[in-house]
Amino acid sequence: MRIDVISIFSDYLAPLELSLIGKATRENLLDLRVHDLRDAAHDRHRTVDDSPYGGGAGMVMKPEPWAQLLDSVVNDGGPTGGDEPPVLIVPGPAGAPFSQQVARELAAKPWLIFACGRYEGIDERVYEYAAQRMDVRVISLGDYVLNGGEVAALAMIEAVARLIPGVIGNAASLDEESHEDGLLEYPVYTKPADWRGLDVPAVLLSGDHGAVATWRHQQRLERTAARRPDLLHASAAALPTELRLRPAQLGDVGELLTLTHACWLAAGIQNNTLAIPAQHETYDSLAASLDATCTYIVRSAGRLIASVRGSLVGTDWQLERLMVAPDLRGRGIARQILADVEQLAPNEATVCTLFTGERSDGALRLYRKAGYRRVGPGPAAGTVLLRKRRS
Repeated sequence: MRIDVISIFSDYLAPLELSLIGKATRENLLDLRVHDLRDAAHDRHRTVDDSPYGGGAGMVMKPEPWAQLLDSVVNDGGPTGGDEPPVLIVPGPAGAPFSQQVARELAAKPWLIFACGRYEGIDERVYEYAAQRMDVRVISLGDYVLNGGEVAALAMIEAVARLIPGVIGNAASLDEESHEDGLLEYPVYTKPADWRGLDVPAVLLSGDHGAVATWRHQQRLERTAARRPDLLHASAAALPTELRLRPAQLGDVGELLTLTHACWLAAGIQNNTLAIPAQHETYDSLAASLDATCTYIVRSAGRLIASVRGSLVGTDWQLERLMVAPDLRGRGIARQILADVEQLAPNEATVCTLFTGERSDGALRLYRKAGYRRVGPGPAAGTVLLRKRRS
């Protein structure tokens, strides 16, 4: 990935030379370039601002230095040889909120340019001019005002760059961080077990990995509810701690069809396909499938909120269509249902198998954390097959 940063205070970006981001730059995982906007101002005072039309306090950054420097950066050629335009990010409080999801999206781009404004902002015509050659986005770090875009750029670059493969030594550590699945991270501890009269929770010393995973997930729910209740949908408050799987009946098919279409439409968009069989289910076809597979559902307060199905093929307990209502995702429901349906496997099953879209990043993270490993391509184009040996 290439990242260019434009600022009138280029020294402000010096922290990018430190820690993991600096290491990634030195190892050529990241091509990071900082540019001084004043280099594109050619008067004796290197002026980059002027008074606003219409009056008012403060100064506005002039369009010509920005246009010249942006042109120079883009003309230099990007990492993809011009196939994909760079994303121009202008940090500012009037922009769309920055989030972990946005960071992941940007981490998949080959070329980012950060334009750090100052004073009362950048002449609006710069955005229009840049849009002719770039994907222009105004992104806000939060609902407050800073003196300039440099602090926001530093934060965004670190959030994005650490997602680039190879930047973080243990990539698996990214999966359980705050905001990765809508919840905050669980509390962490290290040695000694007893410190100044405060003990590490006993479950972490038990060696029972299942109990540890359950405890950590409950801690994430409780911490999120206490610190960031805005992240929890109101319906999540009504969810019981234990969600019970039960076999689907004919009377469940109407709601199950609605859940199926809601979940697999999103999966199709993510994987750029309309060929997923679940997208084409009808009431009759779904009703008929109840006799062919073991279909399980979960209800909460009378509402059908999740489903999964399994079938025994030889010694494989084949799992399909793990679905959670879109408004309740990120609450750990899928993880709990997956563990429960694994326990329902017939005695002769020696492995659990499933497949998912190769671009379904959220599902792949869930299955990887649950112990599944890729074993090859899936039965349909664009899918991958995963397997887990039963203990």
